[in-house]
Amino acid sequence: MFGFLKKSYELLAPVTGKAIDLSQVPDEVFAQKMAGDGVAIDSTGDTFVAPADGNLTMIFKTNHAFAMTLDNGAEVLVHIGLDTVELQGEGFERLATEGSDVKAGTPIVRVNRDFIKEKGYSLITPILLTNPDAIKEMSAVKDINVEAGKNKVIEYKTK
Repeated sequence: MFGFLKKSYELLAPVTGKAIDLSQVPDEVFAQKMAGDGVAIDSTGDTFVAPADGNLTMIFKTNHAFAMTLDNGAEVLVHIGLDTVELQGEGFERLATEGSDVKAGTPIVRVNRDFIKEKGYSLITPILLTNPDAIKEMSAVKDINVEAGKNKVIEYKTK
């Protein structure tokens, strides 16, 4: 009844770079929002941080992606690069512990940018809300430079 009173939440940039619309990501799964809705960052940084306060529910064994569950029920996926799972963890360093509670800006993964680029992989990083049934509305920035842990990239409301 009083939906207009619902609090809005935000996700901060998990890495420094340029925010781009998901439709611009050269990977159909992300571009067509099959894995969730959000934004991507064409990253220039090497340290990936938590985009919000919450529980670090999963860090993929190859360290190329991590998932969080936030206190408001939102589920977030940060996928570092495109097809980087194929590197089998090479070029990725885990900085946080799976299952721990973290604050926005907490370092989670560091990458060796030169190594990943030399292997021919893109470091475009999708940041997705993966449980759309719990999200009422969402908006994302695009075409602006953002700094890890400092700039808002997604604003959303829960149902």
